[in-house]
Amino acid sequence: MVCGALLTPLHTRAQSPLQFPPNYTTQLGAPQSSILTIQSDRLFSESAYGRRVAQEIEADGAVLTAENRRIEAELRTEEQTLTERRQTMDPAVFRTLADSFDKKVQETRRLQEDKLREINLAGEAARREFFSVSLPILQQLMRETGAGAILEHSTVFLSADAADITDIAISHIDAVLGDGAVFGDVPEQ
Repeated sequence: MVCGALLTPLHTRAQSPLQFPPNYTTQLGAPQSSILTIQSDRLFSESAYGRRVAQEIEADGAVLTAENRRIEAELRTEEQTLTERRQTMDPAVFRTLADSFDKKVQETRRLQEDKLREINLAGEAARREFFSVSLPILQQLMRETGAGAILEHSTVFLSADAADITDIAISHIDAVLGDGAVFGDVPEQ
C-alpha cells in the first residue's frame, strides 16, 4: 500500500517548484522550446522506477507460472487416477466424481486467472503512480525550458528531435525518485 504520509512531501513539492540548480536543464542540453515532446512508454520503462516495477511484476509472474505448473501436474495426476478407476466404478459414481473434478478444474483456472489479473492491475497501478509522482518533475522541466506544453511524442505529426526531452526527464526522475521503492507498495485493486 502507498502510505499517504509518504506521499505528503510530494504533494507539497507539487505546489512549489522542485529545487534544481540554476540553468540545470540548460547544462544538461534541454531544449529551450515552447513545445516539448516525451515518449511516455520509454519514460516509464527506462526509469529506475519503471525497471523496478517491471522486475517485481516479472518475479510475481514467475511465481504464478511455477504455481500453475505445479497445479497442472497435480490435476493431471488426479485426472489420470480417476480415468484408471473408471473401469471398476459404477457409471453414476464415476459421473459424479468426473463432474466434481471438472468443477475443481474450472474453479482453479478462474482463481489462477484472477491472480494474473491482479498482477497486471498492480503493474497498471504502479504506472499511474509513477506518472503522478513524476508530474512535479516534468512541470519543473517545463518551467526550466520555458515550455508551455509537453506532448506525447507518438501523437505529434512532425517535430524536431531536439524537442524530445525523454532522456532528460528520465535522468531527472531517477535523480529525484530513484526506483520509487521509498513510496511503498503499489495499492492493491
